Amino acid sequence: MSMAAVMNTYGRLPVSFTHGKGVYLYDEEGNQYIDAISGIGVNALGHAHPAVSDAIKKQADLLIHTSNLYGVENQKQLAEALCAVSGMDNVFFGNSGAEANEAAIKIARLYGHNKGVDQPHIVVMENAFHGRTMATLTASGSRKIQAGFEPLVNGFVRAPYGDIDALTNIAKNNPNIVAVLMEPLQGEGGVNCLPENHLAEIRALCDKNDWLMMLDEVQTGNGRTGCYFAYQHHHILPDVVTTAKGLGNGLPIGACLAHGKAATVLGPGNHGSTYGGNPLVCAAALVVVNTINQQQLCKNAQQMGALLLDKFNRAFEHNEAVTDIRGQGLMIGIELVRPCGELVDRARAKGVLINVTAGSVVRLLPPLIINPSQTEQLATVVIDIINDFIGNS
Repeated sequence: MSMAAVMNTYGRLPVSFTHGKGVYLYDEEGNQYIDAISGIGVNALGHAHPAVSDAIKKQADLLIHTSNLYGVENQKQLAEALCAVSGMDNVFFGNSGAEANEAAIKIARLYGHNKGVDQPHIVVMENAFHGRTMATLTASGSRKIQAGFEPLVNGFVRAPYGDIDALTNIAKNNPNIVAVLMEPLQGEGGVNCLPENHLAEIRALCDKNDWLMMLDEVQTGNGRTGCYFAYQHHHILPDVVTTAKGLGNGLPIGACLAHGKAATVLGPGNHGSTYGGNPLVCAAALVVVNTINQQQLCKNAQQMGALLLDKFNRAFEHNEAVTDIRGQGLMIGIELVRPCGELVDRARAKGVLINVTAGSVVRLLPPLIINPSQTEQLATVVIDIINDFIGNS
């Protein structure tokens, strides 16, 4: 397939898909694949989910777009559902995770100005990924995505991921800090996990210094880690949480949720989006939220994720070429001692779609609907290709 008319911004793989069903995708030659990357964490309910498809069809026949000049009933219902499942107070809807994070950044800056901080700064983390707009790529901890796009946006202070002492030191030495923005589990950075009590420690530090605690759950939200939001594993409540990806099951939607003092920062004219939260995407997202809850897919993510981790730990227990196996729910990383990008092609040849991030980490993000037999099949293929890769190195 020639993509010459499309701007060359992606290193595309030599495959194109015609349709999908459940956890499976099918290419132009009719080959079947387990989609263990879910459109980079998007297809939480798999492909062609009947309830999502029905909602899109019905809404498309009624009303696709009116703009936020008017009330949008589906948007109201989705916001209420998200607030109910998250414990937050209100929601701003955009079209992507990057837009959700831009909204969070604007909330933090306006919050700071309202407190009399002329140059508000936000603490962000090493190896973070928050998007590719100018502010979010600056907030990200990757020189690879920043290079060539200078000058970057001012107002960010970088800290090591998972280091509460570093954050405490920043608090003592920088009076302009107004917020912390971080992922509760880093995705693009290599499926990096936090120390057990770290989020609670950050919550306490933010309370002490009157900072906003802002969590990027673009990838970890919507059931991915085994709770609806990853922070719910830690029994804390952030001031701002962003999400996208799995929320629309393929339709472009992002959400910035706010609580308490953060929920009243933005007012009319402070922020907006022409397409954000339109009737069509909200109809689909509402079905996603309800389905995740009604079908207990967070529990399934816990169980299937535990099954995968157990199999990988057993298979690679004494293998020095596998340096770490980590993750939560159906967000799993297997780190190898050397770069392993070629495993993507090897897995595809065996009917499984995976991803390699941070150069040497096999990342798995299968749909939340994956069942035990499919999980077994996925684990078998991944173990086989890693063993073969290591054995031939």
